[in-house]
Amino acid sequence: MRSATVQRDTKETRIQGRLKIEGRGTYAISTGIRFLDHMLELFSKHGGFDLALEADGDLDVDQHHTVEDAGIVLGQLFSKALGDRRGINRAGYFVLPMDETLAVVALDLGGRPALVYKDRVKVRLVGDLQTELVEDFFGGFVNHAGANLHVQVLYGRSNHHKIEAVFKCFARAMKYACSKEARLKDQLPSTKGLL
Repeated sequence: MRSATVQRDTKETRIQGRLKIEGRGTYAISTGIRFLDHMLELFSKHGGFDLALEADGDLDVDQHHTVEDAGIVLGQLFSKALGDRRGINRAGYFVLPMDETLAVVALDLGGRPALVYKDRVKVRLVGDLQTELVEDFFGGFVNHAGANLHVQVLYGRSNHHKIEAVFKCFARAMKYACSKEARLKDQLPSTKGLL
């Protein structure tokens, strides 16, 4: 079983995380930001990952440190759990309708961080989450997972649905990218011989 534990302590946040890639979609999430908890819970469920993440951040200052650092820890967990990445599919994508919203996520776990993010969210808050920070969450993730991630909401009305569709797509794309290909189990998924 591919799994990892990460403890990240800074002057702004203290975050503990545990991940099992071949999980059953169980979760224990507590960041102090309920909408972010909800997004990580559904990420775990839709990806089939077991995820525990507990964050104690300086929310009295702003949500930024907690949201970005949660993304960093998630990226570190996947990077550690994937190890040398031999035998994985490496890339994945998913297109998901959520009521009136349609989102697409494509990603590559090839070791080169890059993020293109377009969510069409038009409000400052969804629930208790500052929406501009969702991009920072994914920025933290890609830089520490070594992932190239493209996120786009094609259309939609509900800002809640837009963000939720993004996280569900992200989960399904990660599930496939992390999956092992039996025929290629001893091979690195690169013609370079290095990720």
